[in-house]
Amino acid sequence: MKPAVPGKLPRSGLAWERLIPEIGAANRALAHYDGVLRAIPNPEILLSPLTTQEAVLSSRIEGTRATFGDVLKFEAGEEVPEEQKRLDIQEIVNYRRALHAAEAALQRRPFNLNLLRELHEILLDSVRGRDKGRGRFRTVQNFIAPPGSGIEQALFIPPEPTRVMEYMDNWEKYYHADERDALVQLSIVHAQFEIIHPFVDGNGRLGRMVVPLFLFEKGILSRPTFYLSSYLEGHRGEYYALLRGLDGPESWNPWVAFFLRALAEQARANIDKAHGILELYERLKREALSLTHSQYAIPLLDHLFRQPIFAPRNLFDHEDMPSKPMVMQLIRRLRAAGILAVLREAKGRRGQILALSELVNLSEGRKVV
Repeated sequence: MKPAVPGKLPRSGLAWERLIPEIGAANRALAHYDGVLRAIPNPEILLSPLTTQEAVLSSRIEGTRATFGDVLKFEAGEEVPEEQKRLDIQEIVNYRRALHAAEAALQRRPFNLNLLRELHEILLDSVRGRDKGRGRFRTVQNFIAPPGSGIEQALFIPPEPTRVMEYMDNWEKYYHADERDALVQLSIVHAQFEIIHPFVDGNGRLGRMVVPLFLFEKGILSRPTFYLSSYLEGHRGEYYALLRGLDGPESWNPWVAFFLRALAEQARANIDKAHGILELYERLKREALSLTHSQYAIPLLDHLFRQPIFAPRNLFDHEDMPSKPMVMQLIRRLRAAGILAVLREAKGRRGQILALSELVNLSEGRKVV
């Protein structure tokens, strides 16, 4: 197998008329989702669990095994003795950090290749691959193959390293171009990035991270908050098969149709989950106020939504929290009412770890606490 020689963008040969049903469905679903986003008060609080879950799922596609709960327990202070699991968790934490950094950067400047390299540097901070050209486009030939296999068994060989900058300049220009439909454009942007594979490591995660950034910059979403990895993880075989089959004009039509369906279905799933989180927040707000009769009930609940698995001691230093005894009294009342579940009792120097169980289960999509 020789290194790929992808065509430059824009792509020709797309069957635009055949794609109209998928284009319409994806645009309608994303417009509905953006309406939900705009209606959510304090989205940085309420959507925080979904950001962590996206980081978990995008990393899982690349082979990590840590769960949403594992990440939050680690951040709450639970020790992780297995090095493999610690590295998995750190990759997920880095992904979330990169998402937050990208959102902050887009408030000041347009997306560009420099920002892309900055995100790559965050993504590979202190994890596997940190010595593989972190924050720099590759200068060596990479390849995709089964674990432990050499280039002779490669499933795909990206373009030669001497052409990476040429292809990425073309990719960046197309990213900012005006296409007949922005969602079709995004499907091509994502696929071309994966074909170029501009970094030695981290390409899959970065390619998926580009999705919400593009939707935000094009004005399709009011926030760069869109989580596609759940659909792609659930359709991993088809996702990779279509990407690796992009070798001619006709092969792009099934890929674009798949990607548009992914956007539409994931938008509907994100709507359901966002509604569920908002309904849970409003109900727990009423219950917390009724149980505690405290002005601190809502600030406390906000902290729990940001970090639904937590150590009580981590709440004591927040400016909007009362004294330590009062914080513990509030927590005891929520625990007695079944709102908080105990994951680890305090013992010696090990502090207590609690969970806002309904939010954890809603974020995971199954009962885990």
